[in-house]
Amino acid sequence: MITGDAAYIKKLNRGLILSQIIEYKKISRADLSKVTGLNKATVSVQVADLLEENLLIEEQLEHNNLGRRPILLSLNRKAGYALGIDLDKNQIIFTLSDLLGFPTHIEIVQLQTKEYDEILEILIEYIIDIQKKCQGSAFGLIGVTVGIHGLVSKDEKVFFFPQLQWRNKNIKEDLKKKVDVPIFIENNANLTAFAEGVFKHNKCNNLISISMHSGIGLGMIMNDEIHQGFHGYSGEIGHMIVVPDGKTCACGNQGCWELYASEASFFKQLEENFNRTNADYYDIQSWLKSGDKDVSEQMEALIKHISIGMNNIINMYNPEIIVLNSELLRLNPDAVRQIENRLNSNISHYGKLVISELGKQACVMGACAFSIKKFLQISELNLQVNVRKA
Repeated sequence: MITGDAAYIKKLNRGLILSQIIEYKKISRADLSKVTGLNKATVSVQVADLLEENLLIEEQLEHNNLGRRPILLSLNRKAGYALGIDLDKNQIIFTLSDLLGFPTHIEIVQLQTKEYDEILEILIEYIIDIQKKCQGSAFGLIGVTVGIHGLVSKDEKVFFFPQLQWRNKNIKEDLKKKVDVPIFIENNANLTAFAEGVFKHNKCNNLISISMHSGIGLGMIMNDEIHQGFHGYSGEIGHMIVVPDGKTCACGNQGCWELYASEASFFKQLEENFNRTNADYYDIQSWLKSGDKDVSEQMEALIKHISIGMNNIINMYNPEIIVLNSELLRLNPDAVRQIENRLNSNISHYGKLVISELGKQACVMGACAFSIKKFLQISELNLQVNVRKA
């Protein structure tokens, strides 16, 4: 049973009302009372406040029946904007979205350095510039969430970023010294999983998302919340050892999963084994369609090593939905069946295995949604954005 003072209850009711308005897109006050279970007076008071704050807009529904035309409520998506940042080893993606998570501005910056101070200055410069673009809206830039491809603690400090070799960096505080906007720091795989839960699988209470691009990271959503572990470091599944005494990893171990099953490892092995340099996704797709033996063998090896890790993950977590975020797997229409054919253990159980439709946009989409949820102070966020497939 939830208890609290009047202010706390009012805050809970406000969050519930906002969540339902976003989920239904357009809804009347009467229907809002029904779906929330709140009485009409409470709904009316809360809605009046939200309209005054410019968070909601009203629209009168056209109809041909006699009687009063119903007035529908919807979120004012242009009242503010969220900035999602995907900070990877070679590039930074900046995506600005409205309050419904729809991207309105995207910039990609290629990195020529690994130095923390230099990259920090790039982040500050772009955040300040984007913040200026948002000044015409009621709330401006409502939050910035940065996705880090490494260990992020519960207090949002970067403990270790293997591919940039950063250790113990307080990027949140360093940004706050120069930027007057709420800042959130989170692991990129967690934000990718958050995006899957918000945009694609919002009725799932036990979701695992595995990002397989420059490395491999696992994010888990349980009851609409990111599962972080005791210190915040859960999900570093890419550093699970799958080949004893195997290749040396930047983390310090040998034989880590991401050295054999990530997209970066696939392209590296393609170059080393078959001298296919500077290949991209379109090249891979073309070679697979033409039945290229070398590339097909490399894809089979990738599937094999993905399946080894998947067996371990399924045994550990017993997930409802597993989402594999990989552009390479999206190029292979038979990928899910090929992986599932290797998941033969009688004790391994899961609900459903799918390839992500969000692709490489997932991290920044999750980052934007994360800021939106924090700003609106709601417990559940369900958004819908159509993503163009690569």
